[in-house]
Amino acid sequence: QVQLVESGGGLVQAGGSLRLSCAVSGRTATLYTMGWFRQAPGKEREFVAGRLWAGGSASYADSVKGRFAISRDNGKNTVYLQMNSLKPEDTAVYYCAVKRVKVDFWTDWGQGTQVTVSS
Repeated sequence: QVQLVESGGGLVQAGGSLRLSCAVSGRTATLYTMGWFRQAPGKEREFVAGRLWAGGSASYADSVKGRFAISRDNGKNTVYLQMNSLKPEDTAVYYCAVKRVKVDFWTDWGQGTQVTVSS
């Protein structure tokens, strides 16, 4: 089993920054991919950013390219999402998720953290 706990959400003005954290515990040796998703009110959950657990290049939704960055602190097994130049349309509940090795879907999810960007 793998457990994910997000933190770092909050209220920020447009143009500001936030860094979300996702503490990952449990069988981390089975992990292959890490990612961040978000869900705004009345909308479907959407992919924001992702990267291989072991490292390498990241992929981003077009709406956040150049503003958001996903990373991992290897020593702490913590996944981060640095969000800069925030816009009101970034307001959503943000979730971290992981895929396990040889599994083609996101297997484990955090509980979510609210990000609200005021104009």
